[in-house]
Amino acid sequence: GMSKSNKQFFFFFKELLGFYYDSEKNRYFRLLPGHNNYNPLTKEGIQYKAMECKRLRLLEEEEKQKKKTTRAGLNSSILLQKRQLGLLSSTGYCRLVHELKVNCMQRRKIEIHSPDSSVAGTNNFKIIVADVACERIFTVNDVEHGGCKYGIINLSGLGKESLTVEMYDNLYFTNRKVNSVCWASLTHPDSHLCLMGIAETPGCASLLPASLFSSTNPGDRPGMLCSFKISTAWSCAWCLNPQADNCFSTGLTRRVLVTNVVTGHRQTFGTSSDVLAQQFATQTPVLYNGCRSGEIFSIDVRQCHRKGQSWKAIRLLHDTAVTSIRLLKAEHYLMAADMAGKIKLWDLRTAKCVKRYKGHHNEYAILPLHVNEEEGLLTAVGQDCYTRIWSLQDAHLLRTIPSPHPASKDAIPSVVFSSRLGGSRGVPGLLMAVKQDLYHFSYN
Repeated sequence: GMSKSNKQFFFFFKELLGFYYDSEKNRYFRLLPGHNNYNPLTKEGIQYKAMECKRLRLLEEEEKQKKKTTRAGLNSSILLQKRQLGLLSSTGYCRLVHELKVNCMQRRKIEIHSPDSSVAGTNNFKIIVADVACERIFTVNDVEHGGCKYGIINLSGLGKESLTVEMYDNLYFTNRKVNSVCWASLTHPDSHLCLMGIAETPGCASLLPASLFSSTNPGDRPGMLCSFKISTAWSCAWCLNPQADNCFSTGLTRRVLVTNVVTGHRQTFGTSSDVLAQQFATQTPVLYNGCRSGEIFSIDVRQCHRKGQSWKAIRLLHDTAVTSIRLLKAEHYLMAADMAGKIKLWDLRTAKCVKRYKGHHNEYAILPLHVNEEEGLLTAVGQDCYTRIWSLQDAHLLRTIPSPHPASKDAIPSVVFSSRLGGSRGVPGLLMAVKQDLYHFSYN
């Protein structure tokens, strides 16, 4: 027998020489030079197998409802007692109730009904984005031959019992690949959609009426409102501030374009880096931009063409590319995520990071953040395909949800979270689109 230290050295030496230890078979195997074809004996293959085991184990735990709350002593009766004794404010109480419910959410599959039977269940979901009231969801699905298909799902059928939704497709629009989508309020709230498409070259920015996707009167087809060629577009945002009415922005390679849809007037702001994430403030006509360089800066769109980049107001810096930014309601705080998987909450008044949310996973993807202030929750899906939910208040990781599908680049779930899915009288929970399926994680 070898001494313990010799044994450790032997194992280490074996691994150095390109062997790996298989715990099931209790012996060493030589590693083969790795290509990404998941040869069972490449390093990638081994990592993939380990990740799959973990995912399946977590799924099994979820099925068995072994859900413990992530905070000690947190259950509904204790909460209620504390509330009645005046030890908890009503906002604190509501926040903790949401936290409890998030921990108990159970996954159920949604049936997608479609008037046009060719739509449902054949194409992989790429993006889902809810309108402000969470009544409708705009979906972008990848199509086999390389384009995209767009549709709108109406959530009003999402009851406590039935889990069916209606999906309306649009067959009238040339379907380019889409990088970024946002809802736009032109004639009424969420009346249109901004799509940033990437064709081979050049790209295309389009504003489409949402009514293109309703089954009501197919004869009356409103035209596209606005469409123009651009270089690759990474991001887009719609402005709700009346001082920059009817405007949307487009984040491009090294520049930002702000377009007035009604007048056609266009402003260009040169930037030193690709703009991957954008959001307009609502209280001021200010646009926040997150860049590949890690810089976050704001533009007041009222001030046209100052020389150089002197129009940059606030400037914040991440170490790597910023992939998503979200302003909080009072607009004193900005949440940002980057390609190192870091999520930071910035105080815009002091330009300092005040909170960090740990556990998110990202290395290369442009992945969104979802902030639900009313419920006190932050949600993000990582490149590892896990959906994570944190407490906004104290950055505590509340729940990590495994994907129902094996993790891969083309199976990163897209999610929407709301306590009112389907409008004011809707059901609370999380919607998850992954591969060809749509799931509802319902609050109890």
